[in-house]
Amino acid sequence: MKHQSILDRAIQANHERSFFAQYPEHPKAYGEEGMQAGLSNVKSFFNNFYNGLLQENMNASVGEEVSPYTQEALNIRYPSANPEVYIEQAKKAFASWKKTSKEVRADILIECLEQIKTKFYEIAYATMHTTGQSFIMSFQASGPHSNDRALEAIAAGYEALNAYSADVLWEKPMGKFNLKLKKDFHAVPRGIGLVIGCSTFPVWNTLPGVFADLITGNPVIIKPHPKAVLPIAIVVEEMQKVFKSFQIDVNTVQLACDDSSHLITKVLCEHPAIKLIDYTGGSAFGNYVEGLSGKTVFTEKAGVNSVILDSANKIDDVLGNLAFAVSLYSGQMCTAPQNFFIPENVTTAEGPISFEEIAEKFKVAVSGIANNPKMGPGTLGAIQNELTADRVKNIGNLGKVVLLESNSITNEEFPAARTCTPTILACDTSDKAVFEQELFGPIVLLIKTSNTEQSVSIAKDMCEKHGAITCAVYCTDAVKSDWIKDEMESVFAPVSLNLTGFIWVNQHAAFSDFHVTGGNPAGNATFTNAAFVDRRFVWVGHREVIA
Repeated sequence: MKHQSILDRAIQANHERSFFAQYPEHPKAYGEEGMQAGLSNVKSFFNNFYNGLLQENMNASVGEEVSPYTQEALNIRYPSANPEVYIEQAKKAFASWKKTSKEVRADILIECLEQIKTKFYEIAYATMHTTGQSFIMSFQASGPHSNDRALEAIAAGYEALNAYSADVLWEKPMGKFNLKLKKDFHAVPRGIGLVIGCSTFPVWNTLPGVFADLITGNPVIIKPHPKAVLPIAIVVEEMQKVFKSFQIDVNTVQLACDDSSHLITKVLCEHPAIKLIDYTGGSAFGNYVEGLSGKTVFTEKAGVNSVILDSANKIDDVLGNLAFAVSLYSGQMCTAPQNFFIPENVTTAEGPISFEEIAEKFKVAVSGIANNPKMGPGTLGAIQNELTADRVKNIGNLGKVVLLESNSITNEEFPAARTCTPTILACDTSDKAVFEQELFGPIVLLIKTSNTEQSVSIAKDMCEKHGAITCAVYCTDAVKSDWIKDEMESVFAPVSLNLTGFIWVNQHAAFSDFHVTGGNPAGNATFTNAAFVDRRFVWVGHREVIA
């Protein structure tokens, strides 16, 4: 295998759970001279037909992307077809891909990542102008971090396929003779996989499912969000080129584009030939997908993420960290905190500090980021969806005290950017109707509780009923910290304890952090544990008597 060393190191990293990055996250690692060329190449896609895909029999075109930075249509048209075309082409590709050895599959898929790496700058600018992420987040999330998550899935899948011997001579002593059987065991892929993309992280959330399907022998149809197609289109183009170079059917991975006026997601989901579905997005559609019969489904849905503030050594460091966490990409991350459970008084090294004092300090910290002309635009990015902006603007309709109103900020590079600074509301424990829902976007609820025990009880209840992907806890007492972790663990919520400095609750690292536990309503799958790959194939054993 050409890429055996990469595969071996990735498998090792999956077991060790220590820091490992096959694809470094800093743009300098890929030659900064490519930055301008990447921007120029992406701009060349605007107002044009995207003709880089190699998939066949596309007889129509669609496209409706709008840049959150310019609020102008990108006017890119993508090839499309009737859903049945994708299904039939995937069936044909399946016949050969499932017969391809796991070694060759792994080599081809890692080569795909190596080629995608050459397009990181293009993918970054494409992500910027479809999602509203800043350049550096776009580069890291849709480039190196996505590739690492994909490699993680390849490694996990490859190891799962090697779990048992391929064949064995089985002998059972029967007294005067031995009963002999020749046995061979096959990992049989389930069938065509459908991966449904989201509008905010169109590559990061998509590649794990794509590569988990492919390494286990299943062809894939990627159904991108109509508002965020370009980043994943560039990825699929590079993958199809690699498949062609290996003389593998390019339709093993296809991009199935649609538009809001004629969505094909449900048609594909309900097609009997679709056996695997990966979905990232809102809970309503996620529940629909999970309810489909005859499908193996992997979901990441919405959750209500909590912060439990008990005590701190340096409260300003804590609040500065949390201010950045809620500001990063304007709270449009599934891992962003929303509900801050704060008791009437918080213990600090400087003495007790009241809920009201913490609220004031937090307002100052958030405003300091948003109003910093150098830091603000790059941290907040732009709002991907107008509905998110409207939700922030209408937050007063909830009837709660608005401690900090949202405003737009000036982005000198993109004066027309759709921006919203975080808004902060004050609540108490009786406001469950407000804080038990996900308020997607830069919206923070400060909820006053009687004590930490009540904070934990409510956060735990919210997680059990509505799901959570993250939980940030600040507590300087080791015994109490362990108790809080145990309580949140019982509802399958991972705790990030006492984060300050350059690490935030939003971040999950490939090869180390499990993204979504799969144990609460926020989703039923995990990037990337054994179940994420094992359920994509079935072990079938054959036996033959040896005379």
